[in-house]
Amino acid sequence: MPRQRRKVNKPLPTRWTFRHGAYYYRVPDGMSHKWGGKKSYYRLGSTLPEAFHTWADKAENPDTAESITNLLDRFLLEVVPTKRPKTRESYQLAIKQLRGVFGSMILKDIKPQMLYKYVDKRGKKLLDSETGRQQGGRTVALREIEVLSAAYTKAVEWGYLDQHPFKGEIRFQSPKPRTRLVEDWEIVECLKLSGPRKKGSIIAIQAYIRLKLITGMSRYDLLSLTDSSFQQDGIHIMRHKTASSSGKRTNYEWSPDLKAAVDRAKAARPAESQFLFCNRHGLGYINPETDEAPGWKTMWQNFMKRVLGETEVKEHFTEHDLRAKCASNAKTLDHARALLSHVDSGTTLRVYRRAPEKVQPLPDNFNGTL
Repeated sequence: MPRQRRKVNKPLPTRWTFRHGAYYYRVPDGMSHKWGGKKSYYRLGSTLPEAFHTWADKAENPDTAESITNLLDRFLLEVVPTKRPKTRESYQLAIKQLRGVFGSMILKDIKPQMLYKYVDKRGKKLLDSETGRQQGGRTVALREIEVLSAAYTKAVEWGYLDQHPFKGEIRFQSPKPRTRLVEDWEIVECLKLSGPRKKGSIIAIQAYIRLKLITGMSRYDLLSLTDSSFQQDGIHIMRHKTASSSGKRTNYEWSPDLKAAVDRAKAARPAESQFLFCNRHGLGYINPETDEAPGWKTMWQNFMKRVLGETEVKEHFTEHDLRAKCASNAKTLDHARALLSHVDSGTTLRVYRRAPEKVQPLPDNFNGTL
């Protein structure tokens, strides 16, 4: 029985291992001539991008793939590195799970019924004995099936299959979108909070809230704003989520309220910086290697603790809820779509337009007749 892979190696392609602070490839018997004469392990690099680059230079992609593991390995090596950091991480976790369940199967043998069973079982949240955290859930299961479907789409492109075996054959009910609608009085309560200083986290987050409600920008896009973003005709951004696909660009035209909100944010900066929102060292909050902003996330959590503890607001809301409030406040769906930099209005309507639809009642044509 083959030895079980270590936890750190499970998301990696077959024959890859992480040890001594680097990624290595276990060279198959008789293949040392392709790997610099190495007969055991070939060092790929100290980071995943470096390892993927080395692999791409030296490995030859097979013309055929028999198992789902073969497909997922190539997908992990060629497709996943092209994704943004957060997406890349979620794909790696999904592939780890998919490989454990479907990996030994022949590509063409997968059936839609298997995917329904997978979602039913994986959709039940379980407690991880190692981390003490809940794992699984229907949303997670559906995203993993999306990754598997994307891999099968590539299988057709790469010539492994003539057609996708389950595309259009499965129908899952999507999780209900969040409905929390932040009310105006709750925003007023948040803006009334006072901090110990005229600059710093409280003032910065309040300026951030104003900007988000006016523009609907995502956290990444707001925290990425620099001096170069502010031009004569407005604030220019390229939405980071679609930068590598649609290349969606948005220009938020200047208005008195937008200029005032930007001025508030500049005045709240704790240091000189090119970033509109910066830490006390003048650095931006976004980590370009992960697309995360841990420092800002902590500031936001601390701010919300104060809001819930010191104001009349009793129900927690997220930054995403503020984007939804912006979209809900827009007079038309198309205006909401443009504010949120969405390519089409489907997502805007389904996820972000949370205000109840206002309906003009019909006149009572029989009033006074009976």
